[in-house]
Amino acid sequence: MGFGFNLFFILILVPLTGILLIAWLLSRKLLIGKILGFIWLGILGLVLLSVILRWLTSKTELDKDDYYGEYVINRDYFPGKQTDWQYNHFRFEITDKDSIFFYVTDKEKVLKTYHGTIKTIDPRNYRSERLIIEMEQPTHHILTSNPTTYRSAWDFYLVFKSPKFYNVFFEKGKWKSIE
Repeated sequence: MGFGFNLFFILILVPLTGILLIAWLLSRKLLIGKILGFIWLGILGLVLLSVILRWLTSKTELDKDDYYGEYVINRDYFPGKQTDWQYNHFRFEITDKDSIFFYVTDKEKVLKTYHGTIKTIDPRNYRSERLIIEMEQPTHHILTSNPTTYRSAWDFYLVFKSPKFYNVFFEKGKWKSIE
């Protein structure tokens, strides 16, 4: 917990608990025992709520191994014809040999493959490793810059800035026919 909670605990809660406990032991009044119980149940409830909220709102910390896998267009952010077209025409794979293969496709058929390598930036400056892509030239317009990684508590997705499509959203997953 933070400094404010520690100060509250030492200066207010412990003395108040001591006073109420002594008063309850001397008087044996049920009301004082209930007040003492409600105070501590409230404090424990707030601490539990704080721990749960911190866990739910924390971001996934990524290692290099987390980036390995297959990626497809994320169709949830901007559903529609353009996203479906991108889904059927672009996907990529990052292998555990630090290679990236970007596929230009026509649904399940691969038309062209762009090769490259990946590395990650040391997480000293970040809590999560950042993905760096080095593609053989010439490359596809989607891969002209490194992706931005957006993280949530459970997952992450990559956003590439394309001069033709602006932002292109990729998520981990296997390509499946959408028709």
